[in-house]
Amino acid sequence: MTADITGKKIAFIATNGVEEPELAGPWKAVQDAGGTPVLLSSERGAITALQGDWDRGGSYEVDGTLADASAEDFDALVLPGGTLNADTLRVEQDALRLVREFDAAGKPIAAICHAPWILLEAGLARGRRLTSYHSLATDLKNAGAQWVDEEVVVDGRLVTSRSPRDLGAFNREALAMFAA
Repeated sequence: MTADITGKKIAFIATNGVEEPELAGPWKAVQDAGGTPVLLSSERGAITALQGDWDRGGSYEVDGTLADASAEDFDALVLPGGTLNADTLRVEQDALRLVREFDAAGKPIAAICHAPWILLEAGLARGRRLTSYHSLATDLKNAGAQWVDEEVVVDGRLVTSRSPRDLGAFNREALAMFAA
């Protein structure tokens, strides 16, 4: 049985280069569970997703800018991966501010694949048990995280997964946390 998140508003932070399955899969899972996904990015307009960091994916309309967003307007946060997406967002000050706001408010954060880079830059990795795409393991360990190679890890109000192949477990755990 799928979690019911009817009436909950879930922020998604992404930019050009987001890994399409990691945006589209959780987005659909949120909708199917009754929630309202909202795409936030650096600028208005549309972002272009990628498939596997190389092949062009679809275009996605941005609902609001990071600069105008506040964690108080949402119930939870999803950080899709994609190497280009995560590398861009981890130096975007408004993205880091928003991630820190969600953490400070005790609201759930779900990050997949390369997105834990953003958690690292926001200062949220130290002392946490996390997973990610394997190439981030050393970065996360150096930031003080306990990195593990598991399909999904739940640590407090934080859900992390390794890659698109883990989307089933990622969506299940994220929705369960969003419903709580």
